[in-house]
Amino acid sequence: MMPMNERKVKYALALSIILLMGIASTYYFLYNQSVKIRISTTTSLYATGLLDYLYDEFKENHSNVVVQFIAVGSGAALKLAEQGDVDMVFVHAPNLEADYIKRGIITNHTIFAYNYFIIVGPKSDPAHIANLTPIEAMKSIYNSCENGQALFISRGDQSGTHQRELLLWNLSGLNPFNKSWYIETGSGMSETLLVANEKNAYTISDIGTFLKLKGDGRLPNLVKLVDKGKILINIYSAYIVETAKTNSDTQKVIKSLMKFILSDTGQELIGSFGVDKYGQPLFYPAKGHEDELREIWQWFVDLAK
Repeated sequence: MMPMNERKVKYALALSIILLMGIASTYYFLYNQSVKIRISTTTSLYATGLLDYLYDEFKENHSNVVVQFIAVGSGAALKLAEQGDVDMVFVHAPNLEADYIKRGIITNHTIFAYNYFIIVGPKSDPAHIANLTPIEAMKSIYNSCENGQALFISRGDQSGTHQRELLLWNLSGLNPFNKSWYIETGSGMSETLLVANEKNAYTISDIGTFLKLKGDGRLPNLVKLVDKGKILINIYSAYIVETAKTNSDTQKVIKSLMKFILSDTGQELIGSFGVDKYGQPLFYPAKGHEDELREIWQWFVDLAK
């Protein structure tokens, strides 16, 4: 028969092993179960591949995080926030964003990147807009279209790009709506550019999506014609959705993701994205330009009133 002391030692060891296994199992459950967050985003950030590029790096230290991107226009992205269907939004429509901020639907306004809108059109440039100011270009396009020399393709989807187009028409004092030459796709930026390419028409695009499609050989008929002017600055902002029903784990992940995007690593990734393939960045990091970009963001809000 086993001595009493030896039995006690073995019993204690067995009990310790069971306890350790229980602790390990609990630790695994708590720290390895996936945490899902939903982000509605403007199509330009998603279609260019930037979000997946950032997410892949973020996962290196957050392997249990699953992010679902819902790529729509900024207007639709903010509507999803209003309905509480997403946890975060990435958008570029300052005038729309300001309304949702005012109503308490989105918070923690964070400008993380910027680039430029551009006016593109056929190589023949029948409206002769190359190197004009944006407002002069819109007037020239309008006149050329009225004379039957050109077409204009609009996203017509309340996206950030569509909002900027509407602002440009308004500042030009022109009303192209209901004109036969004014064609609304109701689609994302890639689809709209492809329609413009097919019809040899003018349109407005964020430069990132244009460079990607152009670099991939999908826009042989379109060229960049106007790309300068304060009115064309395109500011990307991230928000936390107040109306989303998130638990504490999700909230922690959201804050970690926001922190990552603004970190030196995140900002460097944004600035380098696209350089190797397209010869220039598709987006520029906000780091070092925060105050200036926030002033411009507010300028757009005031301008659209």
